[in-house]
Amino acid sequence: MKIFITADHHFHHKNIIEYCNRSFKTVEEMDNVTIEKWNKKVGRDDLVIHLGDFALGTKEQVKETKEKLNGTIILIKGNHDKAHKDFIIVNDSLRIGNLVFSHRPIPKKEIPKGCINVHGHIHEKESLEGINVSVEKTDYEPILLEELEKKINERASMKKDFKGF
Repeated sequence: MKIFITADHHFHHKNIIEYCNRSFKTVEEMDNVTIEKWNKKVGRDDLVIHLGDFALGTKEQVKETKEKLNGTIILIKGNHDKAHKDFIIVNDSLRIGNLVFSHRPIPKKEIPKGCINVHGHIHEKESLEGINVSVEKTDYEPILLEELEKKINERASMKKDFKGF
């Protein structure tokens, strides 16, 4: 079993294409491409921690989309996740080791010492304090937890290398 992290798919949300300058022509294209990318990376027995804003639409649309996706999904509820009952739901945040997963960025003073906040919500923007894994930042596909940890370590190493400049 592999563990993947992702956020902010906004399945069935037509306006997100314009709001976030996504390169898709239609919501159907966006949904189909992101489902295909998800299933190319995620296997049936894998786990996906989705950091919120999975989908808009009816309960039936959300359920139908979820059923097309490989893996078991843990959903940390985002501000657009209203009627998502077919998920393993986390309401605020989830901590695994030194990673604190949340939908919105957590203020630095509220993150436990030695931990890093991994979040979504801000789409294409850079995160000031944590790591943004919104789909706009990950080529519209889930990121393997090991890949994420590697990027975090590289970023920490770069900060150490430039200390004192």
